[in-house]
Amino acid sequence: MLYNRDLSWLGFNYRVLQEAADNNVPLFERVKFLSIFSSNLDEFFRVRYPSIFAFSKLNTKIQAQVSNGYNEDVPGKMQSEINRQLDYFGRILEDQILPALKEEGIIFYYKQKIREEHIREIREIFLSQVLSFIQPLYLEGNFKHRFVPENNHLYLVVTIQGSDNISLRHAVINIPSDKLPRFFVLSPLEDYQYVIFIDDIVRENLNCVFPACEIAGTYSIKFNRDAELKLEDEYNDELLYKIEKQLKKRDYGPPSRFLYEQEMPRNVQLFLASAFDLQFEEMFAGGRYHHLSDLGSFPTFDKKLKYQKLKPLPLTDEMDCGDIFNILNTKDILLHLPYHSYNPVLSFFNQAAVDTAVTEIYITLYRVAADSHIVNALISAAKNGKKVTAFVELKARFDEANNIKWSRKMREAGIKIIYSMPHIKVHSKIALIKKKNGQEVVSYAILSTGNFNEITAQFYTDHVLLTSDPFIINELLQLFKYLQKENKLNQKPRLKFDKLLVSQFNMVERFEKLIDQEIHKASMGEDALIRVKVNSLEEPHMISMLYKASQANVPVQLLVRGICCLMPGITSVSEKITVKRIVDRYLEHTRLFIFGAGDNPEVFMGSADWMTRNLYHRIEVCTSIKNLSIKKELVDYFDIQWSDTDKAVVLSSNLEQRKLQPEGEPVNAQRTIYQYLQSRI
Repeated sequence: MLYNRDLSWLGFNYRVLQEAADNNVPLFERVKFLSIFSSNLDEFFRVRYPSIFAFSKLNTKIQAQVSNGYNEDVPGKMQSEINRQLDYFGRILEDQILPALKEEGIIFYYKQKIREEHIREIREIFLSQVLSFIQPLYLEGNFKHRFVPENNHLYLVVTIQGSDNISLRHAVINIPSDKLPRFFVLSPLEDYQYVIFIDDIVRENLNCVFPACEIAGTYSIKFNRDAELKLEDEYNDELLYKIEKQLKKRDYGPPSRFLYEQEMPRNVQLFLASAFDLQFEEMFAGGRYHHLSDLGSFPTFDKKLKYQKLKPLPLTDEMDCGDIFNILNTKDILLHLPYHSYNPVLSFFNQAAVDTAVTEIYITLYRVAADSHIVNALISAAKNGKKVTAFVELKARFDEANNIKWSRKMREAGIKIIYSMPHIKVHSKIALIKKKNGQEVVSYAILSTGNFNEITAQFYTDHVLLTSDPFIINELLQLFKYLQKENKLNQKPRLKFDKLLVSQFNMVERFEKLIDQEIHKASMGEDALIRVKVNSLEEPHMISMLYKASQANVPVQLLVRGICCLMPGITSVSEKITVKRIVDRYLEHTRLFIFGAGDNPEVFMGSADWMTRNLYHRIEVCTSIKNLSIKKELVDYFDIQWSDTDKAVVLSSNLEQRKLQPEGEPVNAQRTIYQYLQSRI
């Protein structure tokens, strides 16, 4: 009994949209939530929709064999839900955001007539800045050899009346928002600031592009293209070059969505469908403006209309500038990002780079910052003569090019680079350093729920454990040794892990045992409880185990930010399961697993969501938490989030989202966690 994963994901994106409609959210942050919604939907059409479209072509018997939560009604429901959300998006923007901006003295030209006072200014912007990037092309003859619309680029289709007043010619013009800002600020009038799309600057000046022509119509279009990379079983540098080759094709790959302005006449739609070899299922009517993920770069005139920045909390002054390895000899460090400063993580790598006693560094890299401080520290370490081994995941979607760039720089610096196999992603976030201490070798490790990325650490919530625990260290060394072997699938050793839960080895089995332990407690009349926080919950076996726990009278509390295929609250199936979702200023990204009631439950944190890909097709690592103080902190963290009555919603059996009705002042978990951690300094 599973809910369709794509319908569930659309529910999450709708929750993002609700933040844009919330008057309690600062105005420019509401604009940003519209941007996030639009960006998410673009990725959905690039990543998921091609598979859904192909799947819908299979006969229903095959569909039933290969998919859970799918039936012939799903594509129709999906399309209806997307249309509903896009309609809501338009109403939020036009009925709420635009009037609110005007109240703050900002007029955003959105499907509005341009004031006469701005016409000359717009003409000057067009001629001096925009025109040189314009590349008009007539859509006739063998134009396909000269023009293929790129993914997410914006274009205008211009219909030009022939001299006989009957025939029509069609031309396409690129909107150069990839070279210039999407929004321009115009001269203020009557105490109002004015903002205009570059799209409208181009529209208003088409007579400069097609002089002496009669323009019969102008319509905006955009293509989303399939983002999947087609890879075969190739390794190391062969895989790198294969991915590079595929990346070059990605922006010109098969179309997954063709967006056209709703006012476009049917004859022009049919002409474009024929011209670009489009199928009916790939064509979607949209508004006048596409790619509204660009709203994230909307000019902000007043910082008071944004979230007030929370100052990251330092653990201690000693930890910022002191010898971090000396501190780790005496205690573990747990960071809660972005509430805590990221400095201890940066110190870990920077001090390792210059510490003469450090001999080796190992790290897995999935998504790193464009100007990564951590990778620069690794390069410094290699130049200082240390043995550095980096496991680089080339298949981190949309970060492939950045990872390839950094892998080359690291290799040039003398770092040993190891790429994972095409069909296995290394998604774990782990690092380890070895350091000589007299005749001994002492090691230190980092295990994180999020990437080694100092930029996302500012707005993703994650847990980071820094430790010198010898049991964790020994198991990490086993794993790093295994990851260095080529053809890993063919030579899978029998590695034994106890402190660590590692997918491909013991993760699923340990989670099964932990759930069964709670079921056994309940059967003995003891208090039992399962608490899980993940980004996505989709894997059928783990869902069936949670159903089994519910049927054994075990309370199950689930915090699931995104996809949730589990259906809570069903009589005799999942009555004891409650699912909540939190969407707030920070992206909830932590993965936390707590088994047991009372003061001493079993607690794990790590990189793994409960999805098929994470549990069976990736290398994921979760670690057991034995330190009582750290364990309490993680349990408190979960419980604070569970008590949220401000940004949390409860999911029903059909995954509708119900807002909580607090008695008294609402509890905002993200603010409360900050205050909780502040009190512990």
